[in-house]
Amino acid sequence: MVIYLLRRLGLALVTCVFISVLTFIIIRLPPGDFVDAYIANLASNGSTVSGEQAEAMRREYGLDRPVVVQYARWMGRVLQGDFGVSMVWRRPVTEVIGDRLWLTMVVSVSALFLTWMIALPIGIYSAMRQYSFGDYVFTTLGFIGLAIPNFLLALILMYVGFRYLGLNVGGLFSAEYIQAPWSLARAWDLTKHLPLPAAVLALAGTAQLIRIMRANLLDELRKPYVVTARAKGLTERRAVLKYPVRAALNPFASSIAYLFPYLVSGSIIVSLVLGLPTVGPLLLQALVAQDMFLAGAIVLLLGFMTVIGTLVSDVLLMWIDPRIRLGGR
Repeated sequence: MVIYLLRRLGLALVTCVFISVLTFIIIRLPPGDFVDAYIANLASNGSTVSGEQAEAMRREYGLDRPVVVQYARWMGRVLQGDFGVSMVWRRPVTEVIGDRLWLTMVVSVSALFLTWMIALPIGIYSAMRQYSFGDYVFTTLGFIGLAIPNFLLALILMYVGFRYLGLNVGGLFSAEYIQAPWSLARAWDLTKHLPLPAAVLALAGTAQLIRIMRANLLDELRKPYVVTARAKGLTERRAVLKYPVRAALNPFASSIAYLFPYLVSGSIIVSLVLGLPTVGPLLLQALVAQDMFLAGAIVLLLGFMTVIGTLVSDVLLMWIDPRIRLGGR
């Protein structure tokens, strides 16, 4: 088991190096650079920038250096915890991401726990009561959840809340707490605004995991070891919950690999619709403006979180499923 973990950890470190290279290449792929985008934006407003000013800006941000030198300087800063200065915001990247990252994680973790709390018991119930009325109801709701885009559900809820309830359901804070420092009152205001975006983000994931849990558990319930357990007199609850449910949990553990980066980015479209101050819209703005340091930091963080999520997923799968631990013997 130790060798398995060390091998996975080594692969994770190598993958992180390749991710950093690919991230830098992707950020540099669009033609031009931040200065070109900045000049074009000023030109659309009727302003101009001289050639000398443009070159001065390139020297200021190191954009006049060779690509290899730019990558080496960028990674040297990243390894020291310095992600550079945002070209658009003119502030350190860590300050720009700052609260947005924590708010994104709060929303995403809430959506994740809500997804598991709903999907796990419903999936078990639907498998144990196959073709019952409740199974048909949850199956129908699951298909509806998969069919309705999250942003459309967000728009519907915003309309219903504003039109019939007189509520402003957008954002994570009331107007008086948006720029206020953190306090118990601001935390309570966040808690009151949190259920709606968490529910919207959880809907599609809940419907998907219900279907996966139901299908996997049905497959396990038909295996000989479950028939043997029932024949030996185990109660239905014990025969189902002790081993089949544990084996059927593999998809839940596997989903962590893509849920970790989701904790950082959230849903960009839903965040734009609901006006959530999360990292997703900030990434979109940075990519449009070709803000290399800000976009690179967020994309790099997403890549690292994917690797960490995959590593955690492998460890959980090894703990849940003994076949993975014993596979090499």
